[in-house]
Amino acid sequence: MKKNYKNILVALDLSDMDEVLIKYASFIAETLKAEKVYFVHNIKKYEISELFDEQLKDVNLDEVIGDELNEKVEENFTAGSEWEVLISEDPYSESLIKYVVDKYAIQLAIVGNKKHENGTGLVSGKLLRLLRCDILAVPRLAKTKIREIWAGTDFSPDSRKIFTVTKTLQEEKGSFLRLIHVYSVPVQFSPYVSPESMAPKVEKHVKEKIEKYIKKLDYTEPIEPLVFLGRESGAAQKIIANIKKSNADLLVVSDKGGNTFSPFAVGSVTEELFNANYGIPLWVVK
Repeated sequence: MKKNYKNILVALDLSDMDEVLIKYASFIAETLKAEKVYFVHNIKKYEISELFDEQLKDVNLDEVIGDELNEKVEENFTAGSEWEVLISEDPYSESLIKYVVDKYAIQLAIVGNKKHENGTGLVSGKLLRLLRCDILAVPRLAKTKIREIWAGTDFSPDSRKIFTVTKTLQEEKGSFLRLIHVYSVPVQFSPYVSPESMAPKVEKHVKEKIEKYIKKLDYTEPIEPLVFLGRESGAAQKIIANIKKSNADLLVVSDKGGNTFSPFAVGSVTEELFNANYGIPLWVVK
């Protein structure tokens, strides 16, 4: 059930977020006992104004930026893993990240979540579809600790992938796991039965279902089930609202659920969570 994370990619952009990402990558690399970490930066030369062409004509940007990033990593990366800085030029950062992931057999890509800051950062919904590896989106306020993990499930076989990550983290960090499920009361019966009268029965059924699901996992680490009443269309917002009130340090979800209509399919809840910022890292398991 455990998964090996030998090679990790970290996407840097020369912003002050880089220091946050390097320190978090160091923490994760140490936790996962990663062998090598690749720090990747994409120089978008087409974005450099013609006004600066003259000033930059004698400057080797690759070398200057490479030196700066090597200094940053040297200063902030304390894990025992090997590391390397890769500089490239590509019109699209996503395609560069995909190339490095495929070439170096990356198991985990770490990107910055800057959705609510100036610019969109490197977090993009495209990455969810492009990359074959897990993706870890790290916000500015992320703390280098994983005492409490929240993990979302829709009970599908696909969503069981989350346990490959949670088991590894629990064994290494002694973390506590809360298994989250958002359920809804069937609206098609509402003309005949009020949702208020149905809710307790549905909740009881869901709690029994999640208990059975956990028992079938044959999972050795502690798990506490947590169910929330919501709508499938609003599952992400329900999770976000509750996670903001919790002590969670990490949210783990699968890239997709049981079918295209699953609340955890890419393009619905997972993508909504990926493109939101609620103060803790999100780990999307591929």
